[in-house]
Amino acid sequence: MIGIGPFPIHVFTTIAAVLLAWMTARMVARRLPDVSYKAAGSMILDAVVWGLLAARLAYIAQWWEEYSATPMSMIAIGDRGFTWWAGVLVVVVYIWRRTRLTQALRGPVLAGVMAGVVAWVVAGGVLDLMQGSAPPLPDLQLVTLDQSPISLSEYAGRPVVLNLWASWCPPCRREMPVFEQAQTEFSDAAFVMINQGESAEQAQAFLESENLTLTDVLLDPSSSTMQAMRSRGLPTTLFFDAQGRLVDSHLGEITMPSLKDKMSRRFDLPSESSTDK
Repeated sequence: MIGIGPFPIHVFTTIAAVLLAWMTARMVARRLPDVSYKAAGSMILDAVVWGLLAARLAYIAQWWEEYSATPMSMIAIGDRGFTWWAGVLVVVVYIWRRTRLTQALRGPVLAGVMAGVVAWVVAGGVLDLMQGSAPPLPDLQLVTLDQSPISLSEYAGRPVVLNLWASWCPPCRREMPVFEQAQTEFSDAAFVMINQGESAEQAQAFLESENLTLTDVLLDPSSSTMQAMRSRGLPTTLFFDAQGRLVDSHLGEITMPSLKDKMSRRFDLPSESSTDK
């Protein structure tokens, strides 16, 4: 998994793109007569705020049924649920309207936006290439809750979602119902819940206390999966295709809309609830 400290690299690429847009707008404005470089930079930051809000609201609208079932998940922006094209569109419209009376400012600000968007797209492409060199589905020997040995390679041949969790981890506990629902809605994929560093008794006690029914719960007392996948914290969710290639990852609590979004984009697996409609 690619990141800096406990944060996903996508956070830093977005921040870097915004900074580049801000600096570009100011530099271009400095070269023009009667154009305030401070106003150009300020407008970029204002536009970014409106753009992020629009991108989030558009994503919520896209997955309204899932978000409405758990309204508090709407503010869980850590699920990285943003419709970026909608955000960029709102940024451009906002800048166009704000510069109706100061059209000399429009060029520098739009130049900043273009620089930021291009940098963000290029960074995303590089990250996708780096994702291709990530570790494959590890062939680790783990055990089930009843202490039966099992190898992760037994799940190969179909999409696999690995979730690394522990009962002491609050975000892990909160997202468990998401995977309980997902294993029913996406029956063509394997949802493998790998407990990190705890005993069978601890894991089983948690599952029973929360009335959770999860079909594939494995134990990893030595946290070897975290080491093999270079995970930086819990919970971590890893998405492998049928060939065992890592195609996506999520550090932190994942919501149902975000999980469904990744499943549909990475595996082209519509949920059974949507196909029944």
